[in-house]
Amino acid sequence: MNKKMMIIMLITVLSVIITACSGNNAPKVESKLTAKEMADQMFKVVEQPKLMELSTQEEVKTFYTLDVAKLEDYEIRVPLMNVQTNELAILKVKDAKDIAEVEAALKARAEVVQKQFETYLPDQYENAKNYKLITKGNYVMMVISDKADDLVKVYEGFFEEK
Repeated sequence: MNKKMMIIMLITVLSVIITACSGNNAPKVESKLTAKEMADQMFKVVEQPKLMELSTQEEVKTFYTLDVAKLEDYEIRVPLMNVQTNELAILKVKDAKDIAEVEAALKARAEVVQKQFETYLPDQYENAKNYKLITKGNYVMMVISDKADDLVKVYEGFFEEK
């Protein structure tokens, strides 16, 4: 290759890198509520069966295979008894680079719930198959419910762009 061609290629590569790494002007999405406050308000608006809060790191790791150290805030509620699939997880991730990992853990949890109910209770299996996974900024929410769409609408009202 001659010198001119090498310079042109170098300039092209550098301009692609500079463009890709330029400042992220995406608006920051935040909520004034904690994850627990969001869950409480969601369940005030959309009635759900009684759920148990996962409060320890060990419970979160067992149910969701998540490292709580990567979370800034979280609220996870699971069924009291294994006859319902209703479940809610609201997670605020400390670092945006961990969002994909958190989403994967929530998808894996939904698959576990689906497997549990696949041949057990058809209506609950349908709920589990129709789970919702929503990411807004550093927040990731998963809900399994026959009223998942209603819960998502309430959840989305908690956020504002800054």
